[in-house]
Amino acid sequence: MLKLYDFELSGHAHRARLMLSLLNLPYEKLHVNLGSGEHKQSEFRAINPFTQVPVLDDDGLIIRDSIAIIVHLANNYDPSWNPQDREQQAQVQQWLALAARSLAEGPARARLITVFGATFDQDAVIEASHQTLSVINVLLEGKQWMVGNKASIADVACYSYIAHAPEGMVSLDSYENIQRWLANVEQLDGFIAMQATPQPALSV
Repeated sequence: MLKLYDFELSGHAHRARLMLSLLNLPYEKLHVNLGSGEHKQSEFRAINPFTQVPVLDDDGLIIRDSIAIIVHLANNYDPSWNPQDREQQAQVQQWLALAARSLAEGPARARLITVFGATFDQDAVIEASHQTLSVINVLLEGKQWMVGNKASIADVACYSYIAHAPEGMVSLDSYENIQRWLANVEQLDGFIAMQATPQPALSV
């Protein structure tokens, strides 16, 4: 059986849980207590030397990055989630790169400040978040999904940290296209939400 080393409040881990649920794949969830430093202990370091969640164990194949996990799951359990058409695959890769960098350095980092007490420059991170979200909102104009006419791993990769941007004091109120897209993802069969944390007063 698939095993997922997980932490409920991690957006990266939610990506993996969401993909598993959308694919209707049974798996064993193994909680890693980040609060107590379990991820830094030798037992977990042996699984992931980078001391991060999530980690997927697929019958002994260890995958330690959330985007790598969703790509692996799609490719091996339902390839329709990762379209191989030349143009669409290029678009998917661009969204995955955005999730790994711009979303990580914007909305994800903003949430780290308010939820986990990270010490980044909050104003700069919120500004970077809005710069990224403004571009995404334009790219989603007239579109139901990020790539093509059905949901893909691009949507899964980007969903968690955009949906929970308000937890990092990043308002989504002015992004009509993003709000519509989020609703589309949330209506998918198998969608599961990430545990919410109390929202702070939002920056606009």
